[in-house]
Amino acid sequence: MTQAATSLKVTPLNAAHRAAGAKMVDFGGWDMPVNYGSQIEEHHAVRKDCGMFDVSHMCVVDIRGDNVRGFLRGLVANNVDKLQVPGKALYSCMLKPEGTVIDDLIIYFFSENWFRLVVNAGTAEKDIAWMNARNAETQSGLTITQRRNGEGAFALVAVQGPNARAKTWEVLPETQAASADIKPFNAVIVEGTKFGEVMVARTGYTGEDGFEIAVPAEQAVAFWDALVAVGVKPAGLGARDTLRLEAGMNLYGQDMDESVNPLDAGLAWTIDLVSERDFVGKQALLEQGQKAQFLGLILREKGGILRAHQKVICAQGEGEITSGTFSPSMQEAIALARLPLGVAVGDTVHVVIRDKQLAASVVKLPFVRNGKVLAA
Repeated sequence: MTQAATSLKVTPLNAAHRAAGAKMVDFGGWDMPVNYGSQIEEHHAVRKDCGMFDVSHMCVVDIRGDNVRGFLRGLVANNVDKLQVPGKALYSCMLKPEGTVIDDLIIYFFSENWFRLVVNAGTAEKDIAWMNARNAETQSGLTITQRRNGEGAFALVAVQGPNARAKTWEVLPETQAASADIKPFNAVIVEGTKFGEVMVARTGYTGEDGFEIAVPAEQAVAFWDALVAVGVKPAGLGARDTLRLEAGMNLYGQDMDESVNPLDAGLAWTIDLVSERDFVGKQALLEQGQKAQFLGLILREKGGILRAHQKVICAQGEGEITSGTFSPSMQEAIALARLPLGVAVGDTVHVVIRDKQLAASVVKLPFVRNGKVLAA
């Protein structure tokens, strides 16, 4: 490891990335692979075959106790009462009282006294502190345990692409019977595999099918090497970003954060404002309402690449790009943007790139899903 990297946090797979010749970068204080040679090849491997990502910097949090469901009812904006079947998962946001986003996360239900959360890497410490404070405030008496460090730590590997599930079963045949019929946003826990107890979740962040798999941290390298041996291509943060952007998926810290109302970030579908259930931030959302909308852009003129923070000029006022890239699947410059209410799909807007105003089309998200281009 280089001297520059010694102050960075590392995942259990750090040595494997370096041995494979990965280009490593500082990603929010973590030493992470941006690519293993060709970001474009890694992107296409996930769209057409199978690729895998080390996402062990994200944090698994187990919440146990007699009142977990009641606690989560008040903690997150989506309604955990939707989770009734063990293994079912829910995407949600955790909000501040003023209605802005502390983090977006996935919640798994395993039993009435055990829910599992997966939270973002850079927000994990503040997330857990927030949960602990709420636990004390509500006198819920729960045990909140992070599973990223120390005894019982997990490594997380996302295996994504049209052949991802078949490749996973080659390496984890013991999980096939339990996971073959689970629908997206469900998970199973399987004991007694050659890598120990594993959680196999049919979730992901690429717009493709696949699994996100939690294995004991000490088994991470063996599991990763076994996936490489059956032809799964390692992929870095570069491909992960182009894939998730094509899929129209938000990135915390870029598309939303503690300054953003989730209704303005295209996340209304993750918020339950209808039931009588109260949650932190609900009153603020009801008072503020939605003041912007979250849509896709495709650049129609040559002369630039779409990037975050570029101004978007619309007939209804100004908007802003939150994430932008050149799409390997579409061979066009694309972006996610927060635009004024009234802007419609099919409209032409103008993006300010340096000293130019370049035309872009407004499109419905996602751009690409399951290998198919949906926006044109």
